[in-house]
Amino acid sequence: MAATNEQGLRQIAAIIEQHQKLPGAMLPILHAIQDALSFIPSNALPLIAKALNVSRAEVHGVISFYHHFRTEKPGTHVIEVCRGESCQAMGSRALEARVKDKLAIDYHQTTSDQQYTLEPVYCLGNCACSPAIRIGDDIHGEVTEQKFADILDSLTTYSLELK
Repeated sequence: MAATNEQGLRQIAAIIEQHQKLPGAMLPILHAIQDALSFIPSNALPLIAKALNVSRAEVHGVISFYHHFRTEKPGTHVIEVCRGESCQAMGSRALEARVKDKLAIDYHQTTSDQQYTLEPVYCLGNCACSPAIRIGDDIHGEVTEQKFADILDSLTTYSLELK
C-alpha cells in the first residue's frame, strides 16, 4: 500500500469529517478518498478507523473485499476491458490478450512509465456494442485490435499535447 503526503492527508481528514456521520459511512468515505486521490493511501486507514471507531483491519478488509478500491496510485489512464458474457462472445478474450501484450502488463498492473493501468470489469452496460472498454469516463464499443491501437495513439498524442 502506498502512502500520501501532508496535502493528501488534509484532503482525507476533510472527506472523513464530511462523511463520518452518514449511516454506513465507510463506503462513502472510501469512494470519496479514491475519487479525490485516485487510490486509498495506507496512511488513511488509521484516520478512517479512528473516526468510525473500528479497527484498521476492518477498514483494510472492506478495501480488499471490493475490487473497485485501489491501494496504489494508478497510471494516468485506467483502461478497463469488459469481461462480461456479451463481450466475451464477441471476442473480448482475444482483445484482452492483445491489450496485455501491447501494454506489456497484466490486470491490476501499471506500465513502467505510469501512463496506463489495466483493470478487468465485468459489465460496462454496452452489450450491443461488444466488445467494450472504458478509459476514464469514456466507453468505447466494438473495439478491435486496430481500434484499440488507434485509441492508445490518441491518448499518447493527447498526453503529449498537454505538456
